[in-house]
Amino acid sequence: MEKFGRSQSVRRVEDLRFLTGEGRYVDDIAPEGALHLHFLRSDVAHGVLAPIDLAEARAVPGVHLVLDAAALTEAGVSRGLPAVTVKNRDGSDGAAPKRPLLAEGRVRYVGEPIAMIVAESIEAARDAAEMIWPEIEDLPAMMARGPGEIDLHEGVPDNRAYDWGIGDQDATEAAFAEAAHVVEMEVEDNRIIVASMEPRGAYAEMEGERLHLAVNAQGVWVPKRVLAEILEMDADMIRVTNPDTGGGFGMKGQPHPEQVLVAQAARMLNRPVRWMSTRSEAMVSDAGGRDLRHRAALAFDGDLRITGYRVESDCNLGAYNSQFGQIIQSTLFSRVLTGVYDIGAAWLNTRAWYSNTTPVDAYRGAGRPEAIYLIERLMDRAARELGVDPLELRRRNFIAVEKFPYSSLTGETIDVGDFARVLARGEDFADLAGFEARRAASEKRGKLRGLGLCYYIESILGDPSEGAKVVFDEDGTVTIYVGTQSNGQGHETVYAVFLSDQTGIPMERIRVVQGDSDLIAQGGGTGGSRSVTTQSHATLATVEAMIAAFKPYLAEKMGVDEDEVSFDDERFRAPGSNLTPTLIEAAEMARAEGRRDLLTHEKRAKLPGRSFPNGAHFAEVEVDPETGKTDLVRYRVVDDFGNLINPMLAEGQVHGGVAQGAGQALMERVVHDESGQILTASFMDYALPRADDLPMIGFETEPVPSTANPMGMKGCGEAGTVGAMAAVSNAVGDALWQKGVRQADMPFTPERVWKMMQDVEAGV
Repeated sequence: MEKFGRSQSVRRVEDLRFLTGEGRYVDDIAPEGALHLHFLRSDVAHGVLAPIDLAEARAVPGVHLVLDAAALTEAGVSRGLPAVTVKNRDGSDGAAPKRPLLAEGRVRYVGEPIAMIVAESIEAARDAAEMIWPEIEDLPAMMARGPGEIDLHEGVPDNRAYDWGIGDQDATEAAFAEAAHVVEMEVEDNRIIVASMEPRGAYAEMEGERLHLAVNAQGVWVPKRVLAEILEMDADMIRVTNPDTGGGFGMKGQPHPEQVLVAQAARMLNRPVRWMSTRSEAMVSDAGGRDLRHRAALAFDGDLRITGYRVESDCNLGAYNSQFGQIIQSTLFSRVLTGVYDIGAAWLNTRAWYSNTTPVDAYRGAGRPEAIYLIERLMDRAARELGVDPLELRRRNFIAVEKFPYSSLTGETIDVGDFARVLARGEDFADLAGFEARRAASEKRGKLRGLGLCYYIESILGDPSEGAKVVFDEDGTVTIYVGTQSNGQGHETVYAVFLSDQTGIPMERIRVVQGDSDLIAQGGGTGGSRSVTTQSHATLATVEAMIAAFKPYLAEKMGVDEDEVSFDDERFRAPGSNLTPTLIEAAEMARAEGRRDLLTHEKRAKLPGRSFPNGAHFAEVEVDPETGKTDLVRYRVVDDFGNLINPMLAEGQVHGGVAQGAGQALMERVVHDESGQILTASFMDYALPRADDLPMIGFETEPVPSTANPMGMKGCGEAGTVGAMAAVSNAVGDALWQKGVRQADMPFTPERVWKMMQDVEAGV
């Protein structure tokens, strides 16, 4: 690891400003005197929207602009938000109904924006909203993952967005026909609210003839492209910046209507306009996550090796396609469909449906947690039904080391892996030998103790290419411009440390710049666990180009041939020369001689392949049979992240990911009533995990360096969530199995767990 970063845990330099209130979040830096934007949102899930009278709202003192869909169209903006679609099994395109910025003719979910008001103060804007009385003729709310009595969109019969498949259906059915054992299961994956620390927000202003949008997103290039498309502007006339952002988790990676409307308001008024979501507003308007149900089965031969895997999934896309919504539970799910197992044949059929709920998109892991949750729940169920140890069943079916690089049944090439070795390390670290003693101690206290395992794998996603630009500044510092975007992961630290490791430039003299489309022409943003892998790869390429550029310049000064000049991560050297400059010293020499071509170096690089983080999660829970209360009491993780750039940051990412996965398993769940009203739109009703809900999380690594990038690393940003959902759920399933419970779905709230046990006792 010496060549590619020294794998040292370095404290995050950005935390000082975050923890002392000096962060620069979008609502902190909005221009003085900016007008305030407020949205009137539908309080009805489904209905016909009559033309709206805006006169009274426009007459409220302090109001500058009031628009509904008709007025927005009159202003020249009529396009909807873009979205990616998939191909149906028959080769036709998935449904692509328009998603308007403001409701057009019909409202389709509670929280859909109907009108926007821009005023001198947020109070005036809210007062004006009270003057708008939208007439909505109620229609039945379509809430099921399946056909409804009313189609939500013209040209989308039965509300089906797509019917997608991958694998070999005939071979899979043949495997089941010949199987010695078949294990089947239905698995619910509950809808969640992202609830990022900082809700969504933006401000926009005109800088001369150019539009500037500042937004708390996961990169600046998607918003810039969307603005150019919808507002029909030349992209060169748009600047997008992304300041400090308090959490994204996928939800801030796709466009929402509000950021476009803020920009349009600034254009129309030629005044800065700001908008910041309230928490309750966010809960009814942010893209949701998960929300699907599977019917799945595994076929085994007589030696308990998996010969076939069949999955039928129905997922809820909400009222419209969000940007990546259609690919989450189809193509991204399929990337790790078969997990870490060498399966003979597999078939996945996913159907997606529109409903009168908030649109669904990526949430930490984006398809991979859903896929791993399913197969790992099914593996635990199979172990119980077949009477075999859950670890042994997994070992028997792991992809063998000698089979790498391994071509999966869905077309992925997994470069390396040693799953049995990682599992063995995890078995020891989790002290499974002592579990029965811990279970007995729990029983003495009247508690049911359960042990859950998940062996996960995920693939890093997103643009495999990235760029880096390194500039030697006048004051002797160095600036690196990066194409990714921190949402709190510690990028400023890890990128500075990595560049320092490769160049010898002191970390404290390195400044990281991100999130400005004028300064960084192209970038992939953050998402899919791509950031550190792609950005470090680009930095390596830039450092190599920088050193190559300095060598001929210094060779002349050293009086040697260019190929005699070497660089050892600290200084340039050549045989027989006493001149041993650092990179900063070489840059100062070049500056003094007017060689400005040596002061800026830029390179793009593309990863040769994906990396596949994997690992074993072990969770232990205690269930109170009298109340159903479930406590997560022990958690251990052994991950294979390949070579680690900064172990401390990697561990922090795992801790956060586990918290989100455990939160969904134990308490998080969006609930609607039959009319489409959301019943969990505040923290009084929607539970997030707190510090006392989680044990101390043990973390170790057992690296198998990736061959898909020169650093040998594997992305880690989403791995904690990918493993935690099934580990916690399997632990609860283990505890409840003792009470005869055979169907146990997230979230495991006290009331739901108590009812599961009561139903068994009642013979339901």
